[in-house]
Amino acid sequence: MTKLNLPRGMHDYPPEEKLRRDALIRLLSERFEAYGFSPLETPIVERWEVLSAKYSGGAEILKETFRLTDQGGRALGLRYDLTVPLARFIGSHPTIKRPFKRYQIGPVFRDGPIRKGRTRQFIQCDVDIVGSGSMLADAECINLTLDVFERLGFQVIIKLNNRQILYEIIRQFKRESGLEGAELPVSEDEIILALDKLEKLGRTGVIEELSEKGLTSSSADGLLRVVDGLAGESSQEILTKMDRYQGAAQLGELLNSVHQAQRVQLVPSLARGLSYYTGTIFEVYSVDPPFDAALAGGGRYDRLIGDLLGTKQSYPAVGISFGMEPIMELWKAHSDHALPQTVTELYVIPIGMRGGSPSKGDSTSPHLEITHRLRAAGIKTDLDLIGRGVAGNLRYANAYRIPYALLIGPDELESGLVKLRDMQSGSEELLELPEVIARLRGGPAPGEPPHQTS
Repeated sequence: MTKLNLPRGMHDYPPEEKLRRDALIRLLSERFEAYGFSPLETPIVERWEVLSAKYSGGAEILKETFRLTDQGGRALGLRYDLTVPLARFIGSHPTIKRPFKRYQIGPVFRDGPIRKGRTRQFIQCDVDIVGSGSMLADAECINLTLDVFERLGFQVIIKLNNRQILYEIIRQFKRESGLEGAELPVSEDEIILALDKLEKLGRTGVIEELSEKGLTSSSADGLLRVVDGLAGESSQEILTKMDRYQGAAQLGELLNSVHQAQRVQLVPSLARGLSYYTGTIFEVYSVDPPFDAALAGGGRYDRLIGDLLGTKQSYPAVGISFGMEPIMELWKAHSDHALPQTVTELYVIPIGMRGGSPSKGDSTSPHLEITHRLRAAGIKTDLDLIGRGVAGNLRYANAYRIPYALLIGPDELESGLVKLRDMQSGSEELLELPEVIARLRGGPAPGEPPHQTS
């Protein structure tokens, strides 16, 4: 017998979960468009040559990339993010007007560790601005992010740094250690990736990782002392200590353009895992309610598109990606509302059906006409398809948390009225069909006042 297990790290989403995920996507799309971002769609499969290009995601991410080959023997891969496909798209459309503001929402794939809030197929929700090197573009991404999480009801902190500062820290360390001009046994990018784990692993863990990569323990400790020297009680204090570094001016300009700068925290060790970042980098964490995983992250990648194209033409770009999975984990864990089980707003119950076949006095034809009119009016309407009887249909509507049921029998049809039942309170009213439509659409009921049932 075939085992029906899913591949590790993949999930089915039943209707009650899919509905909430779709609600989040609608909210994100609405806010993205409010800031002038337009939608883009790219394929989930890219040529391996693009995904593995020198200036794409880097060696760390390629370890987690799903590879495949088509029937022509061509090397392909599942996209691991939406940024590299965007860069490929921009390169394929060199005449596109800039700044180009786009958003994209779609699945990406990484064959990496599985934990809460992290799966191997997950949805990324990205916004990017291509063609502007101004810190106003970076601020646009951060202000949008704060807007989104405020509407979701989460208090967040945005951790911020600049990748240029990290490279300058390494060079300062080399100068102060007498290693200027010498080639370290570990690359600058590997050092930066280790520094990024400082909050998670602590000093000892980072020193051990750098030692395993070939840096002596004393050298690793010296490097961390440079980072420690930038610590401070506030972003302004840290920014003052960073003043010697070229990227500090950009951070200062950016903070002056953020609406809620108190929600932005400078973290000198923050690096993010992808190697294409060149300037601003940021990650978003929930502090109320608390949650460990990053909810969003991004930064500036001014060289990625030009490097992929092999051109010296400037393609400055910045963007942020919202993680659907961790946001959903947080939302579900702290929501008091029962999940809807269906999109249906109204369930039509014809009276006079037995066992799925018409009986004498059956109202099959009229109830189909009424159902059609309800759907045409924009009411999400379902109906009994198997003739299970009134009691069985009410149990069915309750099981799926359908808000309203409409009972249609010979007596109702003769009077020109239908019986609307509120499934939560159990109350019933005899109404004309236009009144039902107005009630469910939230508008005023036309015509006479509704007739109350006894």
